[in-house]
Amino acid sequence: MTQLVEANNPPMNSTSITPSPSEHTELTLKQNVEQALTAYFAELDGQHTTELYDLFMQQVEAPLFTCVMQHTHDNQSKAATLLGLNRGTLRKKLKQYDLL
Repeated sequence: MTQLVEANNPPMNSTSITPSPSEHTELTLKQNVEQALTAYFAELDGQHTTELYDLFMQQVEAPLFTCVMQHTHDNQSKAATLLGLNRGTLRKKLKQYDLL
């Protein structure tokens, strides 16, 4: 599934969400996402894309789980509680992103 999504969609450019060093205001997560998606659509330049939801979720979930597991020192019970997931769902997601 991942190969299909990546084959049909240009990669999202993660550098497009980083504010320039001259900007002293921090953007909210929502603002960062909006900027990244706006830049992504601009970079498409008329190219056809499909399965954007799957692509977006993969781009967001993997670093989310990575950071949460680091924050909880790989304690799955604490990570599941922090995320509001049951431990089984967390394990499934960790396996999905080769984090387990």
